[in-house]
Amino acid sequence: MPSTTTRTITLTGPDAAGFANAQFSSDVLSLAPGRWQWSGWLDPKGRVRALLQVARVSDERFVAVPRGGDAQALAQDLARFVFRAKVKIEVSQERHVADGDPLADGEARETDGVLTFGEGDASLCIGAHESDDAWMPRHIAKGFAWLPDAALGTLLPPALSMERLGAVAFDKGCFPGQEIAARLHFLGGHKRHLHAARVEGDTSIANGQALRIHGKDAGLVLMHAHIGNSLTTLVVLDDTAAQEETLDIDDARLHLISTFAE
Repeated sequence: MPSTTTRTITLTGPDAAGFANAQFSSDVLSLAPGRWQWSGWLDPKGRVRALLQVARVSDERFVAVPRGGDAQALAQDLARFVFRAKVKIEVSQERHVADGDPLADGEARETDGVLTFGEGDASLCIGAHESDDAWMPRHIAKGFAWLPDAALGTLLPPALSMERLGAVAFDKGCFPGQEIAARLHFLGGHKRHLHAARVEGDTSIANGQALRIHGKDAGLVLMHAHIGNSLTTLVVLDDTAAQEETLDIDDARLHLISTFAE
């Protein structure tokens, strides 16, 4: 089975930090060289167009890795907002995503064309040789989503537990979708959240698969992988559906393992 691939989006120039900070949902200006952070690019309605890992490789060079989606299309849309800013946007060729050795959480390294994001007990490498996606079970267990096409532009930040990741900052100034994201943060009311679940029985699921209970929409499968002999998945579920520990959804039965609250 082929490994996951992605393209990186590189922002360079004297205004790269300010531009990224104005567009992305995290506090990019606080990011020191050699560090990375979770972030996102929201649409004006607060929906997540892209979930990102952003590394500051040097003072004027940032590399954003979209976790799912079309990096080329994202970069083209970002370029529409450059105006007179001194920033250059470039998109890489397809790069493999692979597991890496332990590296301090938040540390970012770029060596021989491979960008490495430290997670403490492990790391994620972008640009490595094709692998077997050994990183995916770990990211499911940690609630680190990789978004299928069906999730793009449909989910709000609480559904991906983005505040828990530090991917949204409300004290840094304006960014697209801030008003909606802030309203959810201060007033609450969002009814969908992120969960890890074990799939029971001999059942297959697909990334991007809609989940229904008695014919009603109940959530969405984001990613899945085998952990031991069990198929485990990261899903977004309606809060009403997630009240039960075991759920009969469509033809599958899900046993909820963990909930990723803000």
